[in-house]
Amino acid sequence: MALLDVIEWVDQSPDEILHKYDTRKHIVKRWSKLTVREGQVCLFCDKGRIADVFQPGMYSLDTDTLPILTALMSWAYAFESPFKSDIYFVSTRLFVNHKWGTATPVIIRDSQLGPVRVRGYGTYSFRVSDAAVFLKELSGARHSFTTADVEEYIRSVLVMGLSDALGASGIQVADMSAKLIELSADVLKTMSPRFTAMGLELGSFNFESVSLPAEVERAIDENARLGVLRGNAELYARMARADAMVEAAKNPGGGAGSLVGAGIGIGLGADLGRELGGAVSSAGGAKCPVCGADVPAGAKFCPECGSSIKRVCPKCGAALSPGAKFCPECGAKV
Repeated sequence: MALLDVIEWVDQSPDEILHKYDTRKHIVKRWSKLTVREGQVCLFCDKGRIADVFQPGMYSLDTDTLPILTALMSWAYAFESPFKSDIYFVSTRLFVNHKWGTATPVIIRDSQLGPVRVRGYGTYSFRVSDAAVFLKELSGARHSFTTADVEEYIRSVLVMGLSDALGASGIQVADMSAKLIELSADVLKTMSPRFTAMGLELGSFNFESVSLPAEVERAIDENARLGVLRGNAELYARMARADAMVEAAKNPGGGAGSLVGAGIGIGLGADLGRELGGAVSSAGGAKCPVCGADVPAGAKFCPECGSSIKRVCPKCGAALSPGAKFCPECGAKV
């Protein structure tokens, strides 16, 4: 078998996470050179057991650089002979722009709307943070392991933990679309421990959109409309009363009853009735200057207190117009 002089991984695929170095026809000799480039980690395994782990750098292999393997092989002083070992290179660079989405809606309990089915879509990125844990938990003894081999599993983990993360965030369903950045940060924080347990690091997690059932969207729109109405109820009532009084003044003969009925229908009720009554009275009759009671048109005395409806100046007796504060004849204050 050939002796390995240089051990390195140079033909790295953009999507390959783990690569098993081919040692089927090779054996490692003492002082072999090991090159680990930036964005890589190299692991030596003996009989399925992970031994020495090498970070980026260049190494000359001997008992000092392979302390664990030396102990496993019971080398007393130095390499006793060339040896065989499983060698794995693991990429630690960031794998970006991977898609995630909810195949089925995630049920979230909203404090206002109750259980709501939510769909979400977005992107995420990840990297290997602990090559030894990753080798044990996910890749195993495979000769190659790519992002395609782990994407489906990562998506399932994300979706499983998504409902917990959304519930813990405290963000209302109606506010989710406006708070996608905060929501992404909450999910990233909640999901990170699950990735650490697989030897991975969730570099980023982004929501691109959140969609709700059509009936929920209609309920949110209706609630917003009612909120605007509730906040301006007094203004709308005053406008409606003003319009009703104008119409009543135009039709003093018989439109008051229908207008009062319309006022009750839109929530104005008795207030509108009283204002309409005042408007009709002012259009077809007068008010008693003493007690304020309604006086029929053409009456000379108040039907309630008997006072004269005609206003006269207490000093000169001249006739006064309604609301006059001074006599137009003598100028006396009335």
